[in-house]
Amino acid sequence: MKNGYSVVWTPNASNELEHTIAYLKHHFTEKELTKLARKIESTIEIIANNPDIFPKSEKKNIHKVVLLKFNTMYYPVKDEHIEILSFFSNRQSQD
Repeated sequence: MKNGYSVVWTPNASNELEHTIAYLKHHFTEKELTKLARKIESTIEIIANNPDIFPKSEKKNIHKVVLLKFNTMYYPVKDEHIEILSFFSNRQSQD
């Protein structure tokens, strides 16, 4: 296993992250936004250096990491990089 993978966000994951940030800005304080940003940064660093540390999801070869109980990030390990496929927020209602 190689150390120091680059991490790339898919357009879908970036879009989901943007929606989560917008939701937090509307419903929570700057404190929660900062906490999430720090958690994302530290998790990305962990993934880049040790991508297999988080368990695989039900989908083959897709890892799953829960961030602060309310968000789940999914990623596969590619040859040259880690690809964030989804940044799912289970805080938001589906209306």
